[in-house]
Amino acid sequence: MLKPTAHVINTSRGPVVDEAALAKALREGWIAGAGVDVYEREPEVHPALLACENAVLTPHIGSATVETRAKMVAIAAENCLAYLRGERPPTAVNEPR
Repeated sequence: MLKPTAHVINTSRGPVVDEAALAKALREGWIAGAGVDVYEREPEVHPALLACENAVLTPHIGSATVETRAKMVAIAAENCLAYLRGERPPTAVNEPR
């Protein structure tokens, strides 16, 4: 349903995108391009996707900036300190027991 000028970008979770279908869409010109940083079966990448010249593939490094990694460390530390104080960690994703 995308326009032929569309670009698919996946930096979320690998299984969100069917790599075989994406490769077919790229090969057949259904879409113009793709940028992929996460893969269905990491560290493997679908061979058909590797052959697409209109795809930019990176090795799951989308968050690899000094600023992002520093923020990740700060968030982890904040969560640990909250837990040690008996508080709910601010970015917990599970329900408290």
